[in-house]
Amino acid sequence: MANKIPRVPVREQDPTIRATNFEEVCYGYNLEEAQLEASRCLDCKNPRCVGACPVGLQIPRFIAALHEGNLKQAASIIAEDSSLPSICGRVCPQESQCEGACILGIKGEPVAIGKIERFIGDWKLEHSDEVAADVAPQRGHRVAVVGSGPSGLACASDLAKWGYEVTVFEALHELGGVLVYGIPEFRLPKERIVAREIHEVEKLGVKFEKDVIVGRTVTIDSLLDEEGFDAVFIGSGAGLPRFMGIEGENLNGVVSANEFLTRTNLMHAYDNSFDTPIYVGKRVVVVGGGNVAMDAVRTAKRLGAESVIVYRRSEKELPARVEEVHHAKEEGIEFRMLTNPIAVLGNEQGWVTGIRCVEMELGEPDESGRRSPVVKADSEFEMACDVVIMALGTSPNPLIASTTEGLETNRRGCITASEEGQTTREGVFAGGDAVTGAATVILAMGAGRKAARAIDQYLSQKA
Repeated sequence: MANKIPRVPVREQDPTIRATNFEEVCYGYNLEEAQLEASRCLDCKNPRCVGACPVGLQIPRFIAALHEGNLKQAASIIAEDSSLPSICGRVCPQESQCEGACILGIKGEPVAIGKIERFIGDWKLEHSDEVAADVAPQRGHRVAVVGSGPSGLACASDLAKWGYEVTVFEALHELGGVLVYGIPEFRLPKERIVAREIHEVEKLGVKFEKDVIVGRTVTIDSLLDEEGFDAVFIGSGAGLPRFMGIEGENLNGVVSANEFLTRTNLMHAYDNSFDTPIYVGKRVVVVGGGNVAMDAVRTAKRLGAESVIVYRRSEKELPARVEEVHHAKEEGIEFRMLTNPIAVLGNEQGWVTGIRCVEMELGEPDESGRRSPVVKADSEFEMACDVVIMALGTSPNPLIASTTEGLETNRRGCITASEEGQTTREGVFAGGDAVTGAATVILAMGAGRKAARAIDQYLSQKA
């Protein structure tokens, strides 16, 4: 019986060794392991895992194809709904999506859907010529995509398959958006995985232009009116960091997780052959409890600092993936729960020397359903550190909205768009973090694919 087989464990780097390098933590399955894990799938009549996937991957179908040894078919089934399986298999929060809905998880361990998807995605990269996607004849319409992150790549690849001429405009000097600047090398290898996934999108006929800042170099209006594009998709992400607004935040040694990770990932601060300015000192405190906080604290550890997470709720409320928290603990990261900074302390030279914190306790649930942290009376204390990294979430950069007439935003600065991605400007669509604020790679991809369908419908009616 499939459900009697225990979940196949995945091989990983030893924690004491990996905490000193930036090589990938998880080695993934080989064919034998992947097929054994695939044999656990019950092939449910009404697969809850599919409903829990933001892009509706046909999970039992690709698992069955793998189990039968038909890897090409498995890759083709995934390609119907996802352009980036090697990436999603590595960074999706499967425990709260597909695997969280798996019927086997009720009494035991769910099927390792993410690890299976990763295996098939990696196989596809190695055999890409065998599973080339079909591209429809040219439709005679041009679409501009702003941003080469997950929402932009998903939108661009779908439109290209359907016969549209697509150009992606990227503000930075490397393609990939948050996939290259936000997620560390030890979770998502850039050359081996991200660059090759983007190359697969290029093979569909998508053109990429780097170092183009929409709102400065060009505008949405100039793309539509002067450059001859028939529609625009904005997938520019959420790169504007939030801070706490507490005393001492302007001291040297206080940085956003966004800047810290960008310097490390995009500017190769982890590689001694690059002279990237980055400072970690002897002790780093990361404020926050999401995946970005885990990425920042584990990166600081690898750069040689003693690293601490400070989070105002309890461990149960940590929004980070269970796997990331587990890996961080294995690597010796210290967790200070129910703790909130109220000031950053510094010396006369303007450098961080520590933080002043208060202890918290959990009160009644807030509107998100999580119990609100309340300050404990007379609980102030100080912690010594050299660097404070704020990992408190991000919001969209206001540049595009401020230079595009008629493009409405909400009070958080996110672009207002319908479920399908239609903005308040005709012919302009948006999705991903630019609309929702910082979220997950797979949700951004789902938004990009929905917008692609809406753009297809809009341009079909225009024809």
